[in-house]
Amino acid sequence: MHIIKKCINGNESLMPDQKIENLLNLAMNALPQERAKSENLNVGYDPTTRLWDVIVKYSGPESGLGGERIQVVPLLGGYAVVTLPESEIAAYSVREQIEFIEKPKRLYFETFEEREASCILPVQNGADGLTGEGILVGIVDSGVDYFHPDFRNEDGSTRILRLWDQSVAGNPPENYVSGTEYTKEEIDEALALGETEGRRLVPSGDFSGHGTAVLGIAAGNGRASEGVNRGVAYRSDLLVVKMGNPRENSFPRTTELMEGIDYLIRQAVKMRKPIVINVSFGNNYGSHRGDSLLENYIDTVAAMGRTVIVTGTGNNGSQPWHAGGILQQGKTEEIQLAVGAFEPTLNVQLWKDYEDEMEIYLESPSGEQIGPLYERLGPQRHLLENTELLIYYGKPGPYQLSQEIYIDFIPEGNYVDSGVWKVLLSGKRVRSGQYFLWLPGGNVLNRGTGFYSPRAVGTLTIPSTAGKVISVGAYDSRQNAYADFSGRGSQFLPIRKPDLAAPGVSISAPVPGGGYATVTGTSFAAPFVSGSAALLMEWGIVKGNDPFLYGEKVKAYLRKGAQSVGGYEEYPNVEVGWGRLCLAESIPYGIS
Repeated sequence: MHIIKKCINGNESLMPDQKIENLLNLAMNALPQERAKSENLNVGYDPTTRLWDVIVKYSGPESGLGGERIQVVPLLGGYAVVTLPESEIAAYSVREQIEFIEKPKRLYFETFEEREASCILPVQNGADGLTGEGILVGIVDSGVDYFHPDFRNEDGSTRILRLWDQSVAGNPPENYVSGTEYTKEEIDEALALGETEGRRLVPSGDFSGHGTAVLGIAAGNGRASEGVNRGVAYRSDLLVVKMGNPRENSFPRTTELMEGIDYLIRQAVKMRKPIVINVSFGNNYGSHRGDSLLENYIDTVAAMGRTVIVTGTGNNGSQPWHAGGILQQGKTEEIQLAVGAFEPTLNVQLWKDYEDEMEIYLESPSGEQIGPLYERLGPQRHLLENTELLIYYGKPGPYQLSQEIYIDFIPEGNYVDSGVWKVLLSGKRVRSGQYFLWLPGGNVLNRGTGFYSPRAVGTLTIPSTAGKVISVGAYDSRQNAYADFSGRGSQFLPIRKPDLAAPGVSISAPVPGGGYATVTGTSFAAPFVSGSAALLMEWGIVKGNDPFLYGEKVKAYLRKGAQSVGGYEEYPNVEVGWGRLCLAESIPYGIS
């Protein structure tokens, strides 16, 4: 095996700023053609206006966040979404009140007779007759078909109190700058006009059907099926945020998710009602240790108001997108990565403990090799065969203990060189030796691209890795068996996840147009838990049995009531957490 070191020089680079996240630093140092070919680097950037949307953690007054050509959406807890020119980011980070800046990431759907299996029917039909009344159920998703009968009352009026469509320009909610907010009164007027005229008045739809299915499982009333496909909290009032502005690939971003969660919590506080928020999106970018600004933000706002936030764990459990191991001092580990034909772009994250010193080499399918990589903060460029490797060797940040080495595979032509690439790690001064590698999730890679020896543990998607959310895996309720696609926790990560599992295989759910379809994925396991949390909160808060039944207390009750899943003897475990959802056993002392 021969070693060839080809460095691409000649471009001026900015000095890395450690108040700015690694990936944003790299994006600002990358050439325009590199960013155009990268799947990650331009996310958050609008090439037409040359403006960035970024996530900011700040301290002090909101008044000092803005400025000329700088637009600010302050969020709860000392966070903000800021839109500003790229040329201003470095100067903005110098402001004393700015603690850290992070670029947005893409979010992906977690997609791929269940109330009885989850012990929900006895709760709905028992003496207390829990229905979710008095509790808000909110989703941040792909929208909803508000004409669907399952989201309408018997008189035809809507159950949706507010609908914020971030993709329809015109009349954003107070304190926000994008989209249009529709009230219950406006939606009722649209419903009274009928489909054709009504959709002109409220032109919000759900083109993927994802949000309609999620909301229907959590809180649909089953009117289109005469109650057969009734959801869990079927009398809850509903709040809906449709993420996103139309753009390439139509993937929403973490900035939009944060604004959506922020909006829902503010609405609940304003209405003086408890709320359950369902998030059935995720991504693979990050250390998976709960330390990104997104995860920190969610943990912060989960403790505000009377709030519960529920997420799915993703569908990466059976995919070859995660690898890892423990490197021994003086030893070399070889991680093989297969790249399929016609792969237009690819990126790999390597996360390790900062105190571990290891030499990192990269080898192309023909045997060309570079390394060891320079152990200096900032971007590096190398050319192997016909693929440029754009690398950022990071350091821990203010919110992160671990160290990231980010590698973007950018083809000189149209496609990354196919074949077996290798990442070689050689232990120099090793203490823990743990290392983790992730590829992008969301089925954006071609079949045939993935690690040769993937690791199923640690495949949770972000933000199910946040500490204060209820993280939900999927199981097949017909077989009482774990669904192998469901994202798994890891004994190597500091957060014990998932919390529990819920039905996620062949679920009947509402679809746009008024009917139902069968859906599968952790996207559809999470709303079973969201609806169940709403019933628990109704039992505790609305009915006066426990006025403090929200937040982490709901998680504790759901964990305690969880039942065994076939094939497991030890709980909690990395597949199903504390077990499968059983609402009747989660209510203290049963139903009176």
